[in-house]
Amino acid sequence: MRPSYYEHLRALLLLGLPLIGSNLAQMGLHVVDTVMLGWYGVQELAAVVLASGLFFVLFILGSGFSYALMGRVATALGAGDETQVRRDARMTIWLSILFGALAMPVMWWSGAILLALGQAPAIAALVQEFLRIALFGMIPALIVAVMKGYLSAFERTRVVLLVTVAAVAVNIAMNWLFIFGNLGMPRLGLRGAAISSVVVQSLTALLLLAYAARVPELRRFHLFARFWRPDWEAFRAVARVGLPIGITSVFETGFFQASAIMMGWIGTAQLAAHGIVLQLASLAFMVHLGLSNAATVRAGRALGARDIPRLRDGAKVALALSLGFGLVTVAAFVLVPRPLLGLFLDHANPESERIMIVGVGLLAVAGLFQIFDATQVVALGLLRGMQDTRVPMWIAGGSYWLVGVPASYVLAFPLGYGGVGLWLGLMLGLICAATILIARFWRGPWLRPAQDGPQRAGPTAIKSA
Repeated sequence: MRPSYYEHLRALLLLGLPLIGSNLAQMGLHVVDTVMLGWYGVQELAAVVLASGLFFVLFILGSGFSYALMGRVATALGAGDETQVRRDARMTIWLSILFGALAMPVMWWSGAILLALGQAPAIAALVQEFLRIALFGMIPALIVAVMKGYLSAFERTRVVLLVTVAAVAVNIAMNWLFIFGNLGMPRLGLRGAAISSVVVQSLTALLLLAYAARVPELRRFHLFARFWRPDWEAFRAVARVGLPIGITSVFETGFFQASAIMMGWIGTAQLAAHGIVLQLASLAFMVHLGLSNAATVRAGRALGARDIPRLRDGAKVALALSLGFGLVTVAAFVLVPRPLLGLFLDHANPESERIMIVGVGLLAVAGLFQIFDATQVVALGLLRGMQDTRVPMWIAGGSYWLVGVPASYVLAFPLGYGGVGLWLGLMLGLICAATILIARFWRGPWLRPAQDGPQRAGPTAIKSA
């Protein structure tokens, strides 16, 4: 029997809510080092901001393989192909280890790179000091991403949430010990934060690997059987889907970094307001990203089962749910901007009111921005479930960099709309991406009945954690 829209909604929420929580916790994991090193010292704070930025760009490029695995495993489970699940998962771990090893030299010689980009020698030295320790956490961090994608495809998202929340708690405790030297531990400052991150990422990776290997419902997939044996067909297939996803993420990150640079040309208060609004928009984006990941899994399962009605109805529900949350965000950003902005401001500072005035205008545009951000990120998730990533990479990159960035510049400077114009330009880039990506999904061959077989086949039943 064809599932109702309510059943689709319930299944999507059961899968997506833990992923949303996990995304927010993961965001908190990155914020913890910044906040705690801010308490330690100004130079250390500046260094960790730069170091985390470089680490994050490398990480999101490499984590494209984990998103590819999520869709491919979901499709294999929908088709009942247990062998393909194992093949893809093993080769995704191989790819992540290889990418992590290739990223290490960039972090090892990060000081020279930053000096060439005009950073102060003292800050460049601190960044390199941090990254020469943190680089040992790159491979564990990528394996964590792989295992989260793998377990999400099995709809075991609650364990992903619990492990991520636990990682944040352990990271806070270890930072307290090693940054500040509490309870007799050495006072290591920046190095202490790096050591904590490496230990937490390594423990998280081991915990998720052990879970996948020992839970009875997952053990039958023999994830680590003959792990050393290469499977070049699966290796190439995952790389072909995953690398464009990583590049798309870098395009998007660079898009917003470019907006910060241009906002800095306008003025300090505008840049401060932009940073706050971007943080609020990023929090909302974590919700859309969680729903996008859930859409990837649900769409991949339907594709594997060749269940076109389920694929079509599930896509409608995912888009409607994300747009619904986007409308809630619009209302919050437009109706209560001052309380939201006030969370980030010291009201005793005389500059705060100026930042508040600028921020209210930016937040109104950022609210409208949410509608199109919701659409484009869920469309990307649905296309990843179809393993369609190369053309979407070019669509997203072109929309961000050939439409969004030039439009932001023209509206902000030649036309004189300032910070509001810059955000309107960002929104135009997202409108372009959302329109083309969603059209690509709805016009795709995956929504047309197959000529060589039945339109519907039963999916593999996998118990949720």
